Order: sequence, then structure tokens, then C-alpha cells
Amino acid sequence: MRHFKKLYFLTFVFAICLLNTKNSYSQSKIIDSLKTIAKKQKKKIKVQTYIEIAEHFTGINLDSAKSYSVKAHNLSTKIGDKVLTIITTHQLGNFARENSEYSKALKHFEESLKMSIKLNDSTLIANSYSGIGIVNSRLGDFRGAIKNFYESIPIYERLKDTTNIARGYLNLAVDLRKVKEFDNCILFNLKALKIFEKQNDLLNVAAINNNLAGVYNDNKNYEKAIKKAEEAKKYFFENNYIRYTAYPITNIAISYDSLNKPQKAETNYLKAIELHTKNREPYELAFLHNAYSNLNYKQKKYIKAINIGKKALEHAKEINALEFISSSSKTLAKSYAKIKDFQESNKFLMLHLNSKDSLFQKEKTKDIAELQLQYETSKKEIEIIQQKEQLLKQELIIKNRELYTIILGAALLILAILSLGYYHRYQFKKKQLQKEIDLKDALSTIKMQNRLQEQRLRISRDLHDNIGSQLTFIISSVDNLKYTTKDANTKLKEKLVGISTFTSETIHQLRDTIWAMNKNEITSDDVHTRILSFVEKAKTSTENIEFIVHYNIYKNTIFSSLEGMNIFRVIQEAINNALKYAEASKIEIKLYKKRGKLIVSIIDNGIGFDIKNVNLGNGLSNMEKRMSEIEGKVNINSEIKKGTEILVEVTLKNTSYDV
Repeated sequence: MRHFKKLYFLTFVFAICLLNTKNSYSQSKIIDSLKTIAKKQKKKIKVQTYIEIAEHFTGINLDSAKSYSVKAHNLSTKIGDKVLTIITTHQLGNFARENSEYSKALKHFEESLKMSIKLNDSTLIANSYSGIGIVNSRLGDFRGAIKNFYESIPIYERLKDTTNIARGYLNLAVDLRKVKEFDNCILFNLKALKIFEKQNDLLNVAAINNNLAGVYNDNKNYEKAIKKAEEAKKYFFENNYIRYTAYPITNIAISYDSLNKPQKAETNYLKAIELHTKNREPYELAFLHNAYSNLNYKQKKYIKAINIGKKALEHAKEINALEFISSSSKTLAKSYAKIKDFQESNKFLMLHLNSKDSLFQKEKTKDIAELQLQYETSKKEIEIIQQKEQLLKQELIIKNRELYTIILGAALLILAILSLGYYHRYQFKKKQLQKEIDLKDALSTIKMQNRLQEQRLRISRDLHDNIGSQLTFIISSVDNLKYTTKDANTKLKEKLVGISTFTSETIHQLRDTIWAMNKNEITSDDVHTRILSFVEKAKTSTENIEFIVHYNIYKNTIFSSLEGMNIFRVIQEAINNALKYAEASKIEIKLYKKRGKLIVSIIDNGIGFDIKNVNLGNGLSNMEKRMSEIEGKVNINSEIKKGTEILVEVTLKNTSYDV
């Protein structure tokens, strides 16, 4: 239909882009939470919270939005923070725009732009250009809007601010549609959609869906337009953005109007008009009343069309929107002509011709193309500059890396030299200290051994002079008693002989002890000699027993006095046990070395015994105790009628300081 060539444009997206919420919580709950938080915050942070509260109120209650915008601006001015003052000035512009106070909005945005340029803050500069562009669009200055968006978008791209890049694309797409640049409109909508979907920003995705619904209306794809608009409407309604449901409802009304479904179209027009009237939005009301007037004109309801058309003209004049002054006056001229009031018809026809906007002429379209070309050229230049900066950064990184490598290498080399020097010095000191410690230990050991040796000699002298002489006196006394008691009975004589024999054995053992005490070290040859001496004595006291001694050890193998004495005593105890209990005719003693150990084997061919059923008594306990003192072992193997073997094992070591 011809009257739909004056299309409805979705300016609401600019307000939505200022909101920063992506969840489904109700706005009132979020606002209440922010109010509570603000009470405890410091002034600078409180300003930012006030701005956030104002943004949330923008979609619910404009009076409250204004209140918090003013609070934020006054507090930022009071604390003298330049950045916050710019931000709050910008917020005042947002409120004024949403309240359809476009001259005030422009004033605030231009003021924030001036302060941002002075402060040289790229983000704030881009935000100010974007704010001016949105107001230009609301006033029907689409060329001015597009120009300002092309100023803001490259700055956002240079800053890699993806969210504001997407918002810039979205704003630009809206105005490109208004000047019938449909291909570019779809392109920038899709570019914005890609970013918002990646960010999961469902609010702006809904806004884009509604914009695409408008484009589908332009291309007469009305069923698809209704589907997209319904999706957007559902999201706005479910998330309490009631104010913004007016925009998809308007697109739905246009679709049903174009599909020649006047009842559905009228229902949606009236609902959209109700919402925009509540929110005092003259731009949207000018468009809606004009579209609704045309719907009545088509139904030949000319008086109703005239009444509604006059409302459209009234709203258009309120904001000097030449586009809608032209379209509504044209509808009025046609309607008056139908009721044959040619004077009124001619009046509105002249108004239509005089106010016909030049925005859609070829010259202006050419200007838009030039702006787009400038943007593309600027974008490429920015990319080239960024590439050069990246190359310079990489070169600088490489040079710095090389320099750091050299510095690090030099530092490591110096550290290595210092560490090596310190290590050698430490090792030298350590060796010197160890030598001093070893010398002190050696001197201490020598002194201790000398004292021990002196103590041994003193004890051995005492044993020899006192106990030895006393034992010898006992033997002499016993022998004298034997002669003086010739007539004594045999039993008494046997007792005296036993005492004399026991005392003699004690003297021999005492001599062995004195022998061991007088030596620091005992060689294997000393032990061998003592064993042979003991065997000779055993031979004289026994009959019919053969003694065999096998000796296969390096004669200078050294034992400590304790080791030598304990080995000899164990051998002595083993031979005595064989003499007393074995009833043997042969006793064999073997001494040899095996795998670093001294092995002593005492074997008899006596009657043997069952180890499990015999109490071995103190003899074995004494042998085991002596061996444990020198880390040795004693094993007994015996079988009845096959004899007994006592096996002694002692690890050989060159320890010469044991007592």
C-alpha cells in the first residue's frame, strides 16, 4: 500500500541499549537491591549505583529515572570528579531523550562531548557521539544521526569494546532503514546480532528481532515479520519491559494492516498508541496516528480518519518531525477531498508539499553513501595503523626479549661465577674444619685409650698381685692340708683335690683375663696360641680323646680385646661342654675365614642330643651373650648318636679401640 512507504522506524532500541541487564529477575527487585547497596557505599561508587538505578527505571518510571539521574549528577559535581561528571551529564541526556525533551538532550550530550574531548577520553567521546546520533534520529535528522554513529563506531572498534560496537551497529541499522538502505540495514543488524548472541545478551537479541520484523514488513514478508515481532514482544513482556512491548505491537499492526486484516490491525494500533501515550513519546505517536488514520481512510471512515490524522499532525509539529508533518497532512488532504471539503483539502495539500522532507532525495542518499565510504575508508586506515602498531610492538617485544636474554645470561654467568667461588671457598673451609675435627677426635681417642690402658694395667696388676697371690695361697694351703691329713678319709681328700683343681682353673682364667686386658688388640695368631694351650691342658686331664685343630686364617687378622677374649671364651666353653657331656672320642676345632667372616666350628663325635627336648642351660646363654656383645652368632646342630657341632660366626672388622 502506498501510505506504508512512510514506514515506522524502531527508535526504541536506543533506550534499550542503555540498559545493562541480562537476567529474568523483575526490575523492581533489582532496583530495591541497588537502593539498599547504595546506602552503605562511598560517594564515588554511589554515583555509579545511582546511574544504574536510573537506567533500570528508564523502562519502568521516567520520573524516578529523572530523580536518580539528577542525584547522580549533583553528587558527582559535589565531589569534583570530572569523569563521573561527564557520565552523569550523559545520563541526564539519556533521561531527557526518553522524556521526549530533545533540545535538552542535545544540550547535555554536546556538553558531555565537549568535556570528553578536553579530557581526551576516547570511550566518553564515543558515548557522546552516540547519544547525539540517537537524538538526531528521534528528530528525523537521519543524515546527522548516521554521521554521528559513523563517528562513534570506529572509536569503539579501536578500543575493542565489543558491546558498544554491537550497539553502534544496531543504532546505525535503524537509521539506514529509515533512508531505505535496506541491504546495509540487514548487514549491520546481523553483525550486531552475532555479537549479542555470543554475549548471551537476550534483551538486545529481542531488539534486533523486532528490527528485522520491520525490515520484513518493508520487503512485504508479513508472516515472517509477525513471527519475529511476537518473539520480541514475548521477551519484553516476560521480563517486565512493558514499555517496550509497544514497538513489536506496532510492527504486528503494520503486518495485519498490509494483510488487509483491519480488525487485528486496529486492535494492535490502539494498544501501541495507549502505551506510547502513557510514556509521552510524540515521535512514535505521530507515526502511529498517521498509520491508524490511513487504516480508517481505506475503510472509508473519512471523518474518523480526519480526527486521527489531526492528532498525528499535532504530535509531528510538537517535535518538528517534517517526515510525519508531510505524511499526515497528505492523509488529511485526501480525507477532506473525499467529503468534498476542497478548501481544507487544498490547505493540507500545500502543507504536505511545503514540508516534504528532502532526506529521501538522491542527493541526500548520495551523502549517506559518502558517509559510509568515509567510514569504510577510516576503518581500513585504522586497521592498517593497528597492524603497524602490532608490528612495532612485536619488534619491540623481540628486541626487549633479546636484551632481557643478554641481561639474564650475564646475570646467570655472574651468579654462576660467584656461586662457584663461594662453593670452592665453602668446600675448602669444610675440609679444614673436618681436618680440625678429625685431629681433635684422634687426640681425644688417643688420650682416652691411654687412660683406658693405664686403667687396664692397674686392674691387671691388682688382680695379679692381690687375687692371684691369694688364689696361689689357697692352693698351697690345700696341698699342705693333704699332707697333714694323711689319715683323713678318702672323701675329704677328694674334696681337697677338687678345691685345688677349681682354684687352679680360676688362676688360669684370671691369667687369660689379665692377658686380654693388657692388650688393645688381639691378633688371630694370639687366639690360635691360646686355643692350642687350652687343648694341651685338656689332653693332660682326659684320656682316649683325640683333639684336632685346623687353623686357616691370616695370622695378623686383628680383633679388639673384647672380640678376642669372647671368641676364646666361647671356644673354651664349647670344648668343656664336649668333654663333660658328649662322651666323645674325637673333638675337632676349625678356624677359617668365609665371606668376610671368622667361622669357628667345634665338632665332636659323641652321643649327641635332641635339641627340642633338652634344656641347654647357662652354657649356651653365656655363649650367645658373648657373641651378641661383638655382633656374632652361635648355632648348635646335634643329632643323637651322630655328635654335635657348635658353629660360631663373627664379622671381621678392623676395630682396635673396643674395650
